[in-house]
Amino acid sequence: MIRSFRLRIALLSGALAGSAIVGFGTVCWYQIYNAQISRLDAQLFNQLMRASRLPPGEQWQFYKDSLTTSFGTNTKIPIALFVKGLDGSVLYQSDEVITDTEINRLLERRLRNTPAPPPRPNRPLSRPLELPPRRRPPLPEFVTEKTATEAWRITAVNFPNSSVAIGVSLQAINQQMATIQNIFLVTIPVTLVLITFAAWFISGRALYPIHELTDAIQQVTVQGLKRRVPFNTTDVEFIKLIEVFNQMLERLERSFMQASRFSADAAHELKTPLTILQGTLEQTLQQVETGSEVQQRLGNLLDEVRRLSGIVRKLLLLSLADAGQMSLYLIDVDIYKLLMEIIEDIELLAPHLTIETDISNHKLQVKADRDLLIQVLQNLISNAIKYNLDNGWIKISTRQTQVNLYITITNASNNIPPNDRTRIFDRFYRADPARTRKVEGIGLGLSLAREIMRAHHGTLILEETPDGETAFTLTLPIN
Repeated sequence: MIRSFRLRIALLSGALAGSAIVGFGTVCWYQIYNAQISRLDAQLFNQLMRASRLPPGEQWQFYKDSLTTSFGTNTKIPIALFVKGLDGSVLYQSDEVITDTEINRLLERRLRNTPAPPPRPNRPLSRPLELPPRRRPPLPEFVTEKTATEAWRITAVNFPNSSVAIGVSLQAINQQMATIQNIFLVTIPVTLVLITFAAWFISGRALYPIHELTDAIQQVTVQGLKRRVPFNTTDVEFIKLIEVFNQMLERLERSFMQASRFSADAAHELKTPLTILQGTLEQTLQQVETGSEVQQRLGNLLDEVRRLSGIVRKLLLLSLADAGQMSLYLIDVDIYKLLMEIIEDIELLAPHLTIETDISNHKLQVKADRDLLIQVLQNLISNAIKYNLDNGWIKISTRQTQVNLYITITNASNNIPPNDRTRIFDRFYRADPARTRKVEGIGLGLSLAREIMRAHHGTLILEETPDGETAFTLTLPIN
């Protein structure tokens, strides 16, 4: 089944136009053919009437020669003549045509099937100047007969003095009709192709509002909810559809702004009491007896408060990113120096892991928010440490082009299931519990890291790697 609506319109238009053109061409062909036959029949009738006025005698050869001139000027049309007397004797028969024997047999048979003329009246004239009544000549009957080589148009009439049958070859007419048929066979397919392409073009123009609406739907993102599809110059058939789509965008924008504002307000309101709670716990922790049970409980509470503060800070950044209001403090950042500092942190945090580097020695400098970029790298390194294998490894490599800087962080790990790979950047999503049961986190780190890279007009992707490896590549534009 053809699933393209535009293609179906083009093909249906071509099929309908083709049916109409083929039907019209067929009717025209038969009308032209019948007109040619009717014209030939009229000429045959005139020649028969001329034969009825011939004086008795040996005039049939001259009459036969005149028929060729009467029926054809440019081309010599084969003509057959067969004449019989009243006593049934053959007065004349053609002998110039190759198929004379066969056509003469057809002409003679036609004469036998032609009705005889009415008898002459024998009554005496009542007055000396009275003439016998004038009789209308009999109307001949025209038939088409076929020989072994060609078709003939035959007619015959029994006159009072003789019986005449004339046959004219249909070769010239058939050649003309074959030429017309060939013209139709060439022009009709070409016309159908042109009509199909025209229908394809016209349907494309007619469906332009749909394409515009599709482009608008594809651009519906967090930052594109304010986009509206104009309909001032659109056909009336699509105005209602575009109005409904614009109303849907308006509702989505209003709902999203409410949800984003709620997240930002909630995170902002939680930030202050959490800061106060953290300060109070730190102050109280310094006043209790060292090593006591109270100190351990306060330490656990302080860790949870710090973890909750980190969650609130990430939610606030994500809400700002959703609203397109994440502010960046762009400065020149030396990526080589920054990566060296992170490698030193890895050696302190995970001395059991092997560290491999493939970092260019030349200057790697980009315009970025240093604090947010450090947060992205620390998140990737933290995941590489947490999800690494026992006595595993971490590899940090860089690659630079004229427009972009690529930083890839690879680590040894268990294979990530395909379902988890497609959702690994979703918020609050964590992979297979069997793989992450000993790993702390809430599933916001990678989502926030990708939003930070988008704010820098960069990307963060999960690479396709061999079994036993996991690799993330972040891309930063070089200004």
